Amino acid sequence: MAEPTRIRAQANATGAVVRVLMQHEMETGQRKDAAGKTIPAWHITNVMATLNGRPVLNADWGPGISKNPFLQFTVKGARAGDRVAVSWRDNRGATRTDEAVVGAA
Repeated sequence: MAEPTRIRAQANATGAVVRVLMQHEMETGQRKDAAGKTIPAWHITNVMATLNGRPVLNADWGPGISKNPFLQFTVKGARAGDRVAVSWRDNRGATRTDEAVVGAA
């Protein structure tokens, strides 16, 4: 995966809203190519987010998630200047981690 994960984190009165756009093909393993052969499954299986190194989200995903998935979540207690990291792992063993700094409201 050459494309980085896009992360936007915006502080608000109670914490921060984090928006994540991941670049991934997300094949279900049920589609067929032009020759009629099944396209092998290839999808994100786990997403984890941390705030300043402390885990705040851990999600297990399956093949039913769309291509280039978008994820939004809220982190209570986050402040401008804090660091949010988002990591994912797919069923082929590939991983990616990207970080962003929480912006001011």
